[in-house]
Amino acid sequence: MEKWFVKMKRADFQAIAEKYHISPILARLLRNRDMMEEGEIRRYLNGTLADLYDGMLMKDMDRAVEILAGKIREKAAIRIIGDYDIDGVNATYILQEGLAKLGAKVDTDIPDRIRDGYGLNKMLVDRALKSGIDTIITCDNGIAASEEISYGKAHGLTVIVTDHHEVPYLEDGKERKILLPPADAVVDPHRPDCGYPFKGLCGAGVAYKLLEALYAFLQRDGRELEYLIENVAIATVGDVMDLCGENRIFVRQGLNMLKTTQNEGLKALMEATEVPLDRLSAYHIGYVLGPCINASGRLDTAKRALGLLNAKSRSEAAILAGDLKALNDSRKDMTEKGVCQAVQMIESTSLAEDRVLVVYLPDCHESIAGIIAGRIREKYYRPVFVLTNAMDGVKGSGRSIESYHMYEEMSKCRSLFTKFGGHKLAAGLSLKENNVEIFRKRINELAQLSEDDLTEKISIDMQLPLSYISEALVTELEKLEPYGKGNPKPLFAEKDLRVITPRIIGKNQNVLKFQAEDVKGVRIDAIYFGDVKECLEYMRHKEKMSFTYYPSVNEYMGRKSLQMTVVNYR
Repeated sequence: MEKWFVKMKRADFQAIAEKYHISPILARLLRNRDMMEEGEIRRYLNGTLADLYDGMLMKDMDRAVEILAGKIREKAAIRIIGDYDIDGVNATYILQEGLAKLGAKVDTDIPDRIRDGYGLNKMLVDRALKSGIDTIITCDNGIAASEEISYGKAHGLTVIVTDHHEVPYLEDGKERKILLPPADAVVDPHRPDCGYPFKGLCGAGVAYKLLEALYAFLQRDGRELEYLIENVAIATVGDVMDLCGENRIFVRQGLNMLKTTQNEGLKALMEATEVPLDRLSAYHIGYVLGPCINASGRLDTAKRALGLLNAKSRSEAAILAGDLKALNDSRKDMTEKGVCQAVQMIESTSLAEDRVLVVYLPDCHESIAGIIAGRIREKYYRPVFVLTNAMDGVKGSGRSIESYHMYEEMSKCRSLFTKFGGHKLAAGLSLKENNVEIFRKRINELAQLSEDDLTEKISIDMQLPLSYISEALVTELEKLEPYGKGNPKPLFAEKDLRVITPRIIGKNQNVLKFQAEDVKGVRIDAIYFGDVKECLEYMRHKEKMSFTYYPSVNEYMGRKSLQMTVVNYR
């Protein structure tokens, strides 16, 4: 059962409203997002590129920039090695574009998910050595590749790491020993000795900061790079980073730029997926475009997604975009099958009693383990690991809940893994098959999760009567966009509502439409997108209901009408 609670953060909402020319409702929503200081509120509402921090504040950025400036002068062969997901692909593209503009001799390599596995490995290093590469730059990986970087260094390579993942460590009693890789420069805002003010950048964001710093060092105009902000935006949303601070500025600017992008590949992908350019939002990156870019790294090779970004002609871009969309459609089917198998396994075994779910699906495609883990986490509100058979043992992905730091908990049983990495809410791991059951038992023995931890909390911004819903309010709420992790859509609630004429509609019968009426007789159209059959059945037995919702304007055949989109009910 969910636990609903209304945020009760106090402030002088009237004073905030007057100062920033907004309504008291918006003032309350800003306070709920912990916006208090004048600079914070101004940046949140009106932040621009001028509000971004100087990349040189990152530890080792000066070293990385000096090394790269020298390598460009020497015409040394530089190879960018990215990751096979949306962040890694965009980070690779950003570095490749930015360095090529400076005249660097640069190429790229992205590991194959199945053959190479995640991040830098000896095979990729050997490939670089065979190609006569002088310098490797990692992006969106490398922070956990100490052994591979030592190997590359021993063979004469210069290595620069740019990453945004947690820095590995060893726990010795109460001491925590940080394990930095032995690269020539390690640029990662998560380094404990890095004083960069914003820690939440994705790999593409760190890559962009490196280029900005390099261009400034070489006295080149940084505005030459600004078109790449659309790639930072795609990576930030696609990698599910918090949409606050610098990320909010990157995504807001990037979404505006995407509407008129000059990138043939992105244009073709938006056409193929029919996203509405005039209403393009973070949602479309997260749920439409992003999965297509990720699908190439999951089911084929991420080099195909990089090829899309590099496409020079409209016809080449259209073919690649069509391929990625088809791959994603196939991925969706495989995911549905995997989710059904996982649910069946949990419901029919002792797994259902576990506080941390470790689900072993040997025949599942390893690339969709993380998506399935996310879906299972949503259903059961527990930390979830989905494991599958791989070429060299068992691989898997984890997705967590707010009260469970996945990476730290995994670090307590690191001896069971051949490889692992991640952060608080998501992780990846490899282990031997005979360790699967041992891992399941150990991770559950270690878990100190209470019933309260395992109860999903529904955080409501405020109770809002139906009479307050207006087109002006809906328009004003757009100032809070882009929405996403760390900046959720405002959630309002109202109780004692009567449900009138509920019915299931839509081509796929997946929308519940009805009218809600309050005690004063105010009525509004409402829609619900969850388990519509279950909700309809519930409505039939209740005289009055409470809903959490957000208001919107429905446009149909040129007519506008107000409606509420219901998120939770009881």
